This record gives sequence, C-alpha cells and structure tokens, in this order.
Amino acid sequence: MADSTTTTPATTSTAGGVTGKTVIDDSVVSKVAGIAAREVNGVHSLGGGAARAIGAIRGAIGQRDFGQGVKVEVGETQVAADLVIVAEYPVALQQVADDVRSAVARALEQIVGMEVAEVNVTVQDVFIPGDDDDNDDKKESRVE
Repeated sequence: MADSTTTTPATTSTAGGVTGKTVIDDSVVSKVAGIAAREVNGVHSLGGGAARAIGAIRGAIGQRDFGQGVKVEVGETQVAADLVIVAEYPVALQQVADDVRSAVARALEQIVGMEVAEVNVTVQDVFIPGDDDDNDDKKESRVE
C-alpha cells in the first residue's frame, strides 16, 4: 500500500478549548501494529522471507523497520490490518494468531484511536531454535 495519511475526526474541544484535525500517517499505524504483534509470546518475527532478509540488513545498520510484515488499510473511522508472522516452535499456532489479533486490535484502538474492522494473521513460517546453526559441515554425507 502506498504511503498515505489519515485524518482522524477533530475533537470539538480540548483542555485549552482549541479545535483542529489530527493527521496520522499510515506508516505510523503499521508501526503500532508491528510493535504490538512482536510483543506477543510465540512470535519470532514478522514478514516473509525476503522482508526478513531486508530487515536483517537494515537491523545490521541500525535501522529497524517496525512496520515490516504489516499492511494496513485506513478509512475515515476504521482500520484493517494484515500481518505475516513467523511463530516459534512448538507454540499453538491458532493461539498465537488469536493473541496477535487481540494485541494489535487493542493497540490500534488505544494508541491510534480508531475502530478496528479486522486483523488478519498469516503464519508463514515456524522458527525452530538451533535450525540456523552452522552444523551443515558436520552432517554425514549420503554419497561418496
């Protein structure tokens, strides 16, 4: 989704009696959703393989993308989010997805101040601790 901005309805009065409009960029909404999802137990990371590879490069140079793996659609009063996650083995995948859905909806309602229409979660991979170890050279060859 292209970067765009969302204008939330103005409050009629504030503590100082001043009114106006608030503009929240869609990338901010994505970050809020991404941070909330990463805080859920059982979530290893967000995004597909290519996004995680780019994220690792960005992380190495100190530029973490909190919106990675998150797409949002923001309307006048509602927001919908699609998240791609990598779960940790051996978590219950449905439970992790439900927990992500709840955490993201709560964060979007409380922090962004918009009603959440839906939160879709795709579990794209499972992280197995030790799976990334460099033990490939110790494996016994099947052929001579």
